[in-house]
Amino acid sequence: MTGATNKRDLRTGRSVWADSPGLGVPIRPLTQALSVDVAIVGAGISGAFMARELARDHSVTVLDRRPPLMGSTVASTAMLQWEIDLPLTALAEQIGMASARRAYARSRAAVEDLKRIVADEGIRCGLKNKGSLYLAGDDYGRRALEAEAEARAGIGLDSVFVGPADLRDRYGIERTGAIVSQGSASADPARLAAGLMRRAIADGAKVYSPVEVLQAASDPDGVTLLTDAGHAVRARTVIFCCGYEFPKGVPTPGAEVISTWALATKPRSVCPAWLKDMLVWEASDPYLYFRMGQDGRLIVGGEDEADPTAHDDPAKLKRKCETIARKLKALMPALEFEIDYTWAGAFGTSTTGLPSIAPVPDIDHAFAVMGFGGNGITYSVIASQIVSAAVRGQPDPDADLYRP
Repeated sequence: MTGATNKRDLRTGRSVWADSPGLGVPIRPLTQALSVDVAIVGAGISGAFMARELARDHSVTVLDRRPPLMGSTVASTAMLQWEIDLPLTALAEQIGMASARRAYARSRAAVEDLKRIVADEGIRCGLKNKGSLYLAGDDYGRRALEAEAEARAGIGLDSVFVGPADLRDRYGIERTGAIVSQGSASADPARLAAGLMRRAIADGAKVYSPVEVLQAASDPDGVTLLTDAGHAVRARTVIFCCGYEFPKGVPTPGAEVISTWALATKPRSVCPAWLKDMLVWEASDPYLYFRMGQDGRLIVGGEDEADPTAHDDPAKLKRKCETIARKLKALMPALEFEIDYTWAGAFGTSTTGLPSIAPVPDIDHAFAVMGFGGNGITYSVIASQIVSAAVRGQPDPDADLYRP
């Protein structure tokens, strides 16, 4: 029997986060049949936010075919942005300005919620408040970014356009313009996920690994999950938090899995002081993006390719990361750095830049959370809010934004 989700090798190389301290999450083997309120399939960042939210007032079981955190979570560059891959003005052309404004406002609120959760739970994950520098590129130039900054400011989002002279004087970057925004953040995604999962466990959640879900069957009272451990898990609600390993039979219109590459430099790279407080990305395709970690490492990514398996190629990993380093040096010639880690992973995109957070067709009492785009962690917060509200019988007013 094949699994209930599509299997993918989600990453290649070694991520800098794989060597982070404090990644321990207590796990157990599945040795008997279980009956719980909620079963979560996936022990990465989205599963961790979900478990933390629901374990406070439900019995929760988390299942994963891998060890916790070892899927896409450790491949993240953890730029915790409220800015969506598709600009507000472009998103409005697809879904209407009213919905686009709601999507941006919800994303902005989710980053604040994330910061509050980390503070309230005392999770040590290197969370740091950051601004964002969105550079004009070949997809959106100066005029488009001026209009974008005006549209954002019109709904109360802290965004200001800066022209080429200011950009050169303040940041040493030669581009036709940029948007400077406030309210984003960065963190160690593996430590964040581990901390959230441990908080859920403290509230009674249990994590079973390695356990593969082979089949899901629903009836009027709940869902039965058949597993490769030979024991079934019965739940009133099942939530698939499988990242880019989509549950079979779940439609993903306008979405595709691509490949992306990233690198981390050695600590204490020589960088301008402003970079410690900013996330930088560009309005190009493929786009370069980078930030500085607390230890002075540069975390840099880009060179996305519309191929779901290209990241498996070790030779391509080397070439892509050399290209990323070359582009970074061309943009900011004063940077001095040595590459320490390189990795690649599967990555999801959608035509709107929004994720899919919705009930699973043909399986009652089941939801699928698929965080497409560059805001996976921000969307994991939103997913935990929307799905937990549905589980509690209190529909979320923004749930319609994320239904495919």
